[in-house]
Amino acid sequence: MESARTEADELIDEDYVQCLMSLDTNARASEADHSILSAPTADGPRPNPSNDMNNISVSMIKETEATVEEPKEPELGMVFESDEAAKGFYNEYARRLGFPFRVGRSRRSKGAEEVVIMKRLVCSKEGIYRKKQSGEEGMRKRERISMREGCKAMMEVIRDAPGRWVISKLEKSHNHRLGTSNRVGYLRSRANFTDTASASSDSKPNISNFSNPEHSTFLHQNSFGEGGDSHVLLDYFQKKQSENPDFFYALQVDSNSCVTNALWADARSKAAYKCFGDVVTFDTTYKKNKYMMPVVVFSGLNHHLQSIIFGCALLVEETEFSLVWLFETWLAAMGGRAPVSIVTDQNRAVAAAVSKVFPGTRHRLCKWLILSRTKQKLSHLYNTHPALRAELESCVIESETVNSFEASWASVIEKYDLRKNSWLQILFNIRQKWVPLYLKETFFGEMSPTQKMETMNDFYKKHFNTRTSLKVFLTQFDMTMASRYEEEVMADLDSVQTRPSLKTASLIEKQAANVYTKAVFNRFQEEFVQSLGYVVQKIRDGGTLKFSVTSDEDSLDTFYVTYNAARKTADCTCKNFEFCGVLCRHIFGILLIVDPRKLPDEYFLKRWSKNAKMYLEPEAGYGLAQDSINARYTDLFGDAIRCGEKSGATLGMYRNAKEVLQKAYEEIIALEKDANRVVHRDPININEEITIDDAMTDQLQDSERKVTNLLGQLLSSSWSPV
Repeated sequence: MESARTEADELIDEDYVQCLMSLDTNARASEADHSILSAPTADGPRPNPSNDMNNISVSMIKETEATVEEPKEPELGMVFESDEAAKGFYNEYARRLGFPFRVGRSRRSKGAEEVVIMKRLVCSKEGIYRKKQSGEEGMRKRERISMREGCKAMMEVIRDAPGRWVISKLEKSHNHRLGTSNRVGYLRSRANFTDTASASSDSKPNISNFSNPEHSTFLHQNSFGEGGDSHVLLDYFQKKQSENPDFFYALQVDSNSCVTNALWADARSKAAYKCFGDVVTFDTTYKKNKYMMPVVVFSGLNHHLQSIIFGCALLVEETEFSLVWLFETWLAAMGGRAPVSIVTDQNRAVAAAVSKVFPGTRHRLCKWLILSRTKQKLSHLYNTHPALRAELESCVIESETVNSFEASWASVIEKYDLRKNSWLQILFNIRQKWVPLYLKETFFGEMSPTQKMETMNDFYKKHFNTRTSLKVFLTQFDMTMASRYEEEVMADLDSVQTRPSLKTASLIEKQAANVYTKAVFNRFQEEFVQSLGYVVQKIRDGGTLKFSVTSDEDSLDTFYVTYNAARKTADCTCKNFEFCGVLCRHIFGILLIVDPRKLPDEYFLKRWSKNAKMYLEPEAGYGLAQDSINARYTDLFGDAIRCGEKSGATLGMYRNAKEVLQKAYEEIIALEKDANRVVHRDPININEEITIDDAMTDQLQDSERKVTNLLGQLLSSSWSPV
């Protein structure tokens, strides 16, 4: 259910516009210009709140509190070069004193330009919460604790001249306790967390551990709501961790020992990230639904083009400091390997945290969220001109080159006389941040311009039509995730057991059908078949051939393909392979001319193949395979296939494999007959080296270990279950 438009929504949208304007170099001064004009000071370098939060204990945080210098305080009449400079100054001041703030009010000038001339920054506890009466009789809504306590602290700046902003109103007193520069503690929990913890927590000190139920009394009521939701969350974490020791969770608390943010990721999420963590979407669409609790999700795309989850968080306090903590903690849980690219909504705090925690990751704004917000911003124009929306979205989705996009955009602006529309001007000025055509040299795994994953807002609307308790939400979320995993299992089976139909006699198409999953092969096949309709012209001979490729002779979009005959490699100006990992129709058009019989392995990305999950560690595969009958069947079925592939090369290996498998089968039958035997045991080392003979067989009392070791010997130490 979409929320109704409110004054708060207008403030959010206005702040969103300012976020976009901060990216627009034509509309804002650069970050380097964010300095105070009247009295520049040297406070020293801004301390990074968390360069390595995973190495900071609660006690260490307390020790650093006394070393922080007193911050420079705002004063009436202080002058800034821009409202952003003023906000940045107040952000630093608020961060050091330990209180969150927000834009409470802003005002624009009258006229065509509508320039911001006033901005009021207020403490997040400003105002008084007033309970709203439900419009539907009999509808029970969960009571939630509001952060607002009537605090009067604020700073108001006005624009009295171009490039000059002055503090006109100021109140520095708060009616509540403040934190410190490191006002948020760090609590982390995982099973058996000691100074000699597991691989994912090597070399980390023993941070306050809240896995013991006795410690739950430390957690006070928090912003998750009434009814003990913080304890519901902790109980949920402890239950999950008891079921699977590889379950990870971390809590962020304030100076009053109240939980402000929480992060969790199960073993399945961590295993999925190892295979598909090159592209991550940070989903904050909970903001679009007034009923939804602040759940954010790290998600991605698997080799079946299905949405997968890499971790979840309850993010009550969406500040830069909290987001840095969240990103660093999540990255540590994922093994410390940053993604190649990340997609988010536009938000100043998110952008700042991404740049700090993922400096080498390409950051892109979600085009669907921008187009959705454009629908709101231009609703009056869309009503007046019904075709405008389709034409604007066509520019973004259907354009094949930068030139065609810019020409189409200019045509739409001219057609509807939108040259003075500030929103569209801002979007065009920051097009390199969100239009995919400008980001083609980076891998984003986007197979189709219309590809769209289900968001948390979509999930909530599908299952709930009003507020719900955290316990009910977590239960439904777990059920949905289990269902998604079942879908992935069935897709794995389908890709292995059946072969896709071919449309040509090409050996390249046959090669791709053997490598790719069905979903990815369908995309490959579409590009391959479409290449038959393109016009190819040779431009240059020599060791490196160059061709021009067009859809027809009158096409305005021309692509250039360079082919290296010695290496049998090609590169296209469309950069489709770099962007999504599948060769484009333009390169296929060239391959039909030069006639290579096989593509180099480098053109088949492991993450799109049927074997994408083969290199998972034994512990990960064992843990995931226990979830359902289908999962266990898929796990064993994959092992059997690898056994056949490895043993069918020679007659001797074939006979050895038959003998070993027969022994394994006999052990399974023995287990089945022994109804009183307990078959659940701890994970074992499948790669343990043994010599199979009658004496050894007599000594092995554990039938499960014997079966596994037999398979382990057959497949050698290079084998690991999925």
